[in-house]
Amino acid sequence: MAIDESPARINGIEVRSIDYVPLAERHGKLWHLGPLWFMSNAQIATLAVGVLGVTSGGNLVWSLIAIVAGVLTGTFFMAAHSAQGPQLGLPQMIQSRPQFGYMGALLVWLFAYLQYAGFNIFNTILSGDALKTTVHGSSRLWIVVATVLAAVAAIVGYDFIHRMERYLAFGFLLFFGVLTVAVLLLPYPAGAFDLGGFKLAPFLLQYSVVAGYQISWAIYVSDYSRYLPPGVTVRKTFLWTYWGSGLGAIWIMCIGSALAAWAGDGFDTITSINAAGDRVFSGFGAIVLIFSVLGLISVTALNMYGGSLTLISAIDSFKKVRPTLTVRVVTVAVTAAISLVFAITASSSFLGSFENFLLLVLYLFIPWTAVNLVDYFLVRRGHYAIAEIFNPRGVYGRWGWRGIVSYLVGFTAMVPFFSTGLYAGPVANAAGGADFSLFVGLPVAGVLYRVLCLGLDLTAERRLADDEAAQLEGTPAQG
Repeated sequence: MAIDESPARINGIEVRSIDYVPLAERHGKLWHLGPLWFMSNAQIATLAVGVLGVTSGGNLVWSLIAIVAGVLTGTFFMAAHSAQGPQLGLPQMIQSRPQFGYMGALLVWLFAYLQYAGFNIFNTILSGDALKTTVHGSSRLWIVVATVLAAVAAIVGYDFIHRMERYLAFGFLLFFGVLTVAVLLLPYPAGAFDLGGFKLAPFLLQYSVVAGYQISWAIYVSDYSRYLPPGVTVRKTFLWTYWGSGLGAIWIMCIGSALAAWAGDGFDTITSINAAGDRVFSGFGAIVLIFSVLGLISVTALNMYGGSLTLISAIDSFKKVRPTLTVRVVTVAVTAAISLVFAITASSSFLGSFENFLLLVLYLFIPWTAVNLVDYFLVRRGHYAIAEIFNPRGVYGRWGWRGIVSYLVGFTAMVPFFSTGLYAGPVANAAGGADFSLFVGLPVAGVLYRVLCLGLDLTAERRLADDEAAQLEGTPAQG
């Protein structure tokens, strides 16, 4: 095959996967992170996250407040992970090895892969329903079409996904800008904006689910910043990611909350968007839904791309993987096939399942994000021996007991505070169903990990990193 100007691409298709990106291949503009993360959130799966405060008994104004607070909280951690990408030149989940060990990182990779599959199931179900409503045909057929298109985008890779999200962001501003005006003019029920109608359980449910949704991006956020040059700085990388993701999430989640308040018991994501859009003119709802499918396909591509990297990382734990285009294609295809099978056989109880899934994601990744960020910003302060991350007998060991213990203790501490349709802990029951687990898992896991690392000698690790730096810069991509 002909090789284009970049050794990391073959005919424009990305070759690199979990391997380090040398400085000579770094490219892109920092501001590209803004529209990428704006558009990743500005799609109707995110809209469904914003309805839960209203559908669980809260009023509109307090649901909106919970959404804003949850986004501002959760996006902070997500954007902090994004800042790691340009500095390390690595995808996100492989960075768990210094905390959890070469084999121990499989613990979080399994959960991460579950998340990718879960979100893709929901995304493609919504795509199928939207296209069935607008252009008709079988929803299962449209699920297959959406999955295939997303897989192609994921295979082409990093640069294509960035460009795709930038162009879609302009379309979103147009179509959802008009829809937002229509939503603002909807007739809302009495008490929708009554500040005296505060209820703790729906407020905390909405807050926790929103924060968890934003934190869930953390497992692959630096996948999309790792090709940037390290000179972009941690602060600027954080800010472009934070405000891009945060503004997209707040906008679309607030639309979801408003639609749920307006529609009442008859709320359905697709039907309600269609009905609200048609208040602009007949057929505008269909236009919004068709455009929304493009957004769902693009975010499904992100999930497949990240799922592929996670699957390659897991395989590499048992048998060294030589990063090639074939490896990328196969792992994207496997990731797509898994979500496709579950999507076309899923039940119709979408909203309840989605709520439980989002809370599960929150519970699983709260202690991980605490451990990873404390390690990066407080323990190792961004200095890692990159080559040792790929060495099963390297300085990070096979099992990182500090990270594993901190994760498990943090997760266990959260259990009494869980509040879902599947399980509610004793503290949550005593608080009328209010979920405080976020406020427990983060500090417990993070503080414990920092304490366990107090005696860690990092001098030799940093010396090794300096010795390996020149070798890393000569790493070729494999066709």
